[in-house]
Amino acid sequence: MTTGAILAQLRKERDVGQKEIATYLRVSVGTVSNYENNVHSPDLATLCKLADYFDVTTDYLLGRTAYRGDSRILNRRISDEYTVTDMLNTVLTFDSSTVNHLMDYAKYLKDKLSR
Repeated sequence: MTTGAILAQLRKERDVGQKEIATYLRVSVGTVSNYENNVHSPDLATLCKLADYFDVTTDYLLGRTAYRGDSRILNRRISDEYTVTDMLNTVLTFDSSTVNHLMDYAKYLKDKLSR
């Protein structure tokens, strides 16, 4: 999917018009239309503003990932020593068997703690 199609989809999901987006970005409605129709691409600063507005990552807006979540969650501390990014980077070094064992253990802990 193109950046323009992603922007149009997000705007429609939020039920906002191009005028509202244009006002937020301080650009014309025609500029927003051009973004959505892939006539022009937003510059980096505008891309970041759009990501903040829609609470998605810039990579999502660029079609580089299906992960829509706010990238700020990656910096969230999950303990005194570790962030979500630290955990994710560690898990990505594991082979699939180790990941399966880790997930089984996580489920075990979740079940044990929820009792």
